[in-house]
Amino acid sequence: MVDIPGWAWAATIGLIVFLFVLDLLVAVRRPHAVGLREATFWSVFYIGVAVLFGVAVWAFIGHTAGTEYFAGWIVEKSLSVDNLFVFVIILARFSVPAEYQQKVLLFGIAAALVLRTILIAIGAAAVSLFSFTFLLFGLILIWTAVQLIRHRNEEPDVEDSFLVRRARKILPVSTDFHGGKMLAHEDGQRVMTPLLLVFIAIGSTDILFALDSIPAVFGVTSEPFIVFSANAFALLGLRALFFLIEGLLERLVYLSIGLSLILAFIGVKLIMLFLHEDVAHAVPKIPTPLSLAVILVILTITTVASLVRVRHHPEEKAHAGSIRMSRKKDKDREESRAR
Repeated sequence: MVDIPGWAWAATIGLIVFLFVLDLLVAVRRPHAVGLREATFWSVFYIGVAVLFGVAVWAFIGHTAGTEYFAGWIVEKSLSVDNLFVFVIILARFSVPAEYQQKVLLFGIAAALVLRTILIAIGAAAVSLFSFTFLLFGLILIWTAVQLIRHRNEEPDVEDSFLVRRARKILPVSTDFHGGKMLAHEDGQRVMTPLLLVFIAIGSTDILFALDSIPAVFGVTSEPFIVFSANAFALLGLRALFFLIEGLLERLVYLSIGLSLILAFIGVKLIMLFLHEDVAHAVPKIPTPLSLAVILVILTITTVASLVRVRHHPEEKAHAGSIRMSRKKDKDREESRAR
């Protein structure tokens, strides 16, 4: 474990808060549809800040910490693309107008930052207290990878999640966005707007993504500072990245397979680490530079193969993938078995 001074934590948290507030001001100052030029500028800006932060980690903390940061950041950035897939589905299913999409995306990023900070604290405590935590994390990642492969051609039930169903029972839902409000009055009755349901849907999916991404980054490093910073800088700038690659997402037809391979690889790495530490030192550990290389190769092959596939089969569209069968398909399968 690297001894990170308090000033480094304070400076990092201050920088992350500043960048998020900057993103917030850009988005809410004038609600508008984001163009390609604006999305490109802010995407490059946030990626540049993340890379410069990694260079600073490398220079002031050491090359090992720097390598771990970049490996963790790339893992989280690739998983965040899957977040964007789900954001696209949610915005489309609820027919969110273009002028409110930035607001929705920023809420999703803020919720993800809070959830992942909480889970990082829990995960760091578990890693320090219980030696079998790496084994548990590894099994979770392998299970997730298998499920993602099995349901790679499905879309998550964003309209039928538990929290969305519960919300619909509490208040009636309006068909009008009421100028971007979350609650409104219609005919003397309080109603929730579709925007509030969108926030609930994004929040519930953020929970699922956090449960996957935190074990994944702990597979790269067990240093809480690096885990936190890699997650935060991967999430910052997603608002702009969404508008930049929205059209490209549907072309990444092999993305779910690539993410599954990455999760499975990190899962195996965590199990090997547990065996090395607690069972037999003869079991090798997978070094971080090798992990970084494997992750980059998988992402490169996945992207290139996807683009080649879509070029020859333009009718094919990518799916977000799901870690469980949709309720509708599950019901259809049960009815089919009953017949």
